[in-house]
Amino acid sequence: MSFSISGERNLTMLTDLYQLTMANGYFGCGMYNRRAAFDLFYRGSGGYSYAVAAGLEQVTEYIRDLHFSADDIAYLRSLGIFGEEFLKALADFRFTGDIKAVPEGTIVFPGEPILSVRAPLWEGQLVETALLTLVNHQTLIATTAARLCACTDAAILEFGLRRAQGPDAGVYGARAAYIGGCRSTSNVLAGQMFGIDVKGTHAHSWVMAFPSELDAFRAYAKAYPDGCLLLVDTYDTLGSGVPNAIRVFDELKAAGHKPVGIRLDSGDLAYLSREARRMLDEAGHKDCKIFVSNDIDENVLLSLGAQQAAIDVYGIGTKLITSFHNASLGGVYKLCAIEENGRMVPRCKVSDSHEKTTNPGLKKIVRIYKDGMAEADLICLENETINTDEPLTIFHPEHTYKRKTFRRFEIKELLVDVFKDGKLVYDLPSLEDIGRNYDRSSAEFFPEYKRVVNTQYYKVDLSEKLWTLRNELLTEEHR
Repeated sequence: MSFSISGERNLTMLTDLYQLTMANGYFGCGMYNRRAAFDLFYRGSGGYSYAVAAGLEQVTEYIRDLHFSADDIAYLRSLGIFGEEFLKALADFRFTGDIKAVPEGTIVFPGEPILSVRAPLWEGQLVETALLTLVNHQTLIATTAARLCACTDAAILEFGLRRAQGPDAGVYGARAAYIGGCRSTSNVLAGQMFGIDVKGTHAHSWVMAFPSELDAFRAYAKAYPDGCLLLVDTYDTLGSGVPNAIRVFDELKAAGHKPVGIRLDSGDLAYLSREARRMLDEAGHKDCKIFVSNDIDENVLLSLGAQQAAIDVYGIGTKLITSFHNASLGGVYKLCAIEENGRMVPRCKVSDSHEKTTNPGLKKIVRIYKDGMAEADLICLENETINTDEPLTIFHPEHTYKRKTFRRFEIKELLVDVFKDGKLVYDLPSLEDIGRNYDRSSAEFFPEYKRVVNTQYYKVDLSEKLWTLRNELLTEEHR
């Protein structure tokens, strides 16, 4: 049974057992109602240098529908590890906290809170796993799509459903790929659910089912005279496939129709596309497009571009929908403050690994712009203000001698209110609007920050107050 697609169940039980055992423990020691703050962010080690935030709409659906059914409570009781006071609280459970998040389609960087939760401690703990799986997956696929799109000026069609790790991954992966720039999909359910433009032609089996390739092409043209896209590599791409396609296209044009183009799915795509382009152009079909597929990734896209391949649209499946070269975003969810004596006290996880040492306190992200382009991000304490009329100097949090001073700059705070006191206060945008938000966000960054080879480091620094607080806490922990 597929929970999130079918809607047959809510996702409240989509959690790790230790979230529930900790929540039960907080009840036992009287800590459950203390306010706490958690940040969801991703680490950059071994992964992507930037990411495209995605999955927030599904987070809101999850939070709004959070409740434990009688069957859920009965199952948890059967485990024999939870107290009755806790189980009773679960029966009445609704999320009452606050959530801030970066809008979907916004480019973010390692260490920046994509999502911030402030709630009673046990509520904030309970939602961790589901928030991570919802944000991690879609942000990963949206980022993979964005990286693929950064490698070519051609359009990219997502068609990975048959290679996805299950129905949810295929459907929500198609949604995420749309956010990252792949604005069409072969996935009909994703098209129905999210309004994504659906695209497709025929398989090799169509050609093989007819007495000849020409018969197959003519039959397809008859069925779809104004949407005729022919797969030409079943037998001999240049010897029969393209010539037969041209013959059918001539017939369509003579009947007043406009053929779409051809698709290549095997062979030397650079050579075949150039030759096919020449043949189509010489036959008077310069407006016909060339679509290609065949296990394409970033390296293949860059190589085909360097070889001046004549390709208008790429269909990418496996390497996109599975994020083949980067299996996980590496998103984590960490406590950053907890209530003590009526005030929020910053907390910092200390590790021998720099990547695993966290930033304490209630925070915000400020993006710094110069002449309309993003120059740096600053992670600040929430109560800090930045005066854009005065010079602002930022510095690398580890190599503090690396400094930059901004004058005559603009700023934008990235986190927005999504839930207040358990109530949704955010107007969810359409997927089309989210796609436009990504296009705007991407256009704010110079290409060197988005390229997949020799990516330029984008400055993400801590404000001086946050940097000082972090070092004070680290010093205290080592006393």
